[in-house]
Formats: sequence, C-alpha cells, structure tokens
Amino acid sequence: MKLSTPQPSRHPTPTTKASELAYLIFERPDIAKAEAFLMDFGLLPAKREDNISFLRGTGTAACCYVIRKSDTARFAGFGLTVDTEDELKALAALPEAVGPIVQSTYPGGGKMVRLTCPSGFEVHAVYGRTPVEPLPHRMALQHNSVDAITRINETQRLTVSAPEIIKLGHVVLEVPDYQRTAAWYTRHFGFIPTDIQIFKDGSPAVAFMRVDRGDVPVDHHTLVLVQGVVTKYSHSAFELIDTDAVAMGQRVLRERNWHHAWGMGRHLLGSQIFDYWSDPWGCHHEHYCDGDLFTADNPTGIHPVSRQAMSQWGPELPRSFTKPHVTIAFLRSVIHSLRTSPDLTFGKLRTLMKLFG
Repeated sequence: MKLSTPQPSRHPTPTTKASELAYLIFERPDIAKAEAFLMDFGLLPAKREDNISFLRGTGTAACCYVIRKSDTARFAGFGLTVDTEDELKALAALPEAVGPIVQSTYPGGGKMVRLTCPSGFEVHAVYGRTPVEPLPHRMALQHNSVDAITRINETQRLTVSAPEIIKLGHVVLEVPDYQRTAAWYTRHFGFIPTDIQIFKDGSPAVAFMRVDRGDVPVDHHTLVLVQGVVTKYSHSAFELIDTDAVAMGQRVLRERNWHHAWGMGRHLLGSQIFDYWSDPWGCHHEHYCDGDLFTADNPTGIHPVSRQAMSQWGPELPRSFTKPHVTIAFLRSVIHSLRTSPDLTFGKLRTLMKLFG
C-alpha cells in the first residue's frame, strides 16, 4: 500500500515544531452545564470569570480546556505550544496570523499568536506558559498475573468518584479540504504522520499525527485529520492513570446519567484502552490509558480504511458515533464541500457514508 497524494507527509524544514497540545476551546450557551459534565468526566476547575471558564487535569498544565460563553454551541479551536519565542515570531509573520503576538490571559500566561488554519479552526500558538504544581493522584494499580505476582494479602478497592484526568491527549478534526489543511499543520507545526488509513485510490482517509520532539517519546497522535464531508470536531481525548480508572469513569458517568457513546475497548492504531462520552451538545470526549509512544525516527504506517481498524476488542463502533445529524444546513454544507474541495469526490462520499454514515 502506498499514499498517492503529497500529504500528509513530514516537512523537511517546518516553520516550528509544536511540543504539545495545550488546550481546547469550546463555545457554549450554558457554561455551568458544560462544567457539570466536564467535572463528572474528571476535569477540575482552574479559573472562572463571567464569560469564560478554564479547567485542568492533575498534571502541570495550568489549563487544558476553555469554555467561552456564546449563544451558539461550537468547537472553536485549540492551542499548541512552541518552545521558543523565535518560533512564535515566525508564526506571527504568516498570512494566517490574526493579529500580533500578545500576552496570554489564560491560566499559565505566556505569549501567544492567534492563527486560522485553512479549515477555519482557531489555532493559538503559545510560548512560555508557566507550569503549575501537579495535583496528587493515585498510583496505577499493580495486577497479579500468572507470570508475575505483585500483590499478596492485599486487595484492590477503588473509591467511587470521577476519574483523575492527567492531561489532554489529542483532538480529531474532520475536514473536506484535506491536502491544504494537512500541509498547513505539517509545514508550520512540524506534525509527523504516524499512521495513515487510505482509500482504495491511495488518498488519505484518516491521518494520526504526532509532535516532533526528536528522541523524546511522544504520544502516537496529538492531532488526527479525517477526510470529512463537512468541517467539524470529531472528538478529543484525555489520559487517565490505568484501565480501572477508565472503567470507574464509565460507572460514575452512567450513574450521573450522561450519554455513553462507545466503549470500553482497545484501539488498533495507538493501542489505547478507550471509552467515549458525549457532552450535553453531543460532542464526544474520550477517556484513555496505555497508549503507544514513538520517537521522531519511527516511520509512517499505511493501512486500508475500515470500520474493523477502529479497535482490537470491545463493542463494535456504533453507527450513532459517526452518523451525521442530517439537516438542511448539513446538506448544503455537503454540496458546498463537493463543489469547492479538490479532495472530496462523490466516490469518497459514498465510501464514507458506507463506512461511517
């Protein structure tokens, strides 16, 4: 199997190399309702003002989730950290930059520049965020196995409570204008394609991309781009301590009557133990643990796209997870994408609807 398009591919001299996914930005008409779900999900309040709320995990990031007050619910974008001020200046010089470098007013501070990616998502490039003291969390449980006994005269007893989220892991976006969008992220932020799922013609259906930190191991993917029929947020993922934390999260969220979307299971690409939940506006949020880590020298894998490639075990991916909410506005967007995107064809539309519609 071979990729038949230029993207996604490594750029030999990217403008910058993003070092991590800093935070997500959502707009919601009801901040308190959004917070209620997210705190049951495991995030913790970091700062609250009249029209904006910040949440964090137990790690050193001062915030990883931003909720802005708005009449309309939508996913606005996300932040990426860069390691030097020179990189920030280079990004500020791009035509996609929206204004100059400014001081960030978000928890952790630092300097930032706002950009708009080719698919219209708001991207904050951030430099110099101050880390905060990590919050305590329980240690991962030690498991007895037939080959290694680690626990004698002791029991496993978990507290029934919202799981402890350590950090924000990744975000998945669906984009009709695929080549231009993928090229923008690989060229300007140095993303490396880890695994690519392709259509029969060799063009990309899904690309799992990681940040480039050289010999430092990083998550299998930080940004995932999906060939979409409309531009939209797919889901985001948050790392927990272990499998028991993922399972406890499922118990607590079920008991508090939130909507379960898919799981538990183990992904194929990335290997994470996963469980997905929907917030009050239908946006998917994933708990995960035990994901793969790679250094920059690991080559890209190429795979055929299929529903079976979504997991190694667990319940089958439900149609409700990927099936779009068909409205007049949605159909108009699909027609617009077919007319304007050089990447979306009727053939790909049929394949996507067959696989995920």
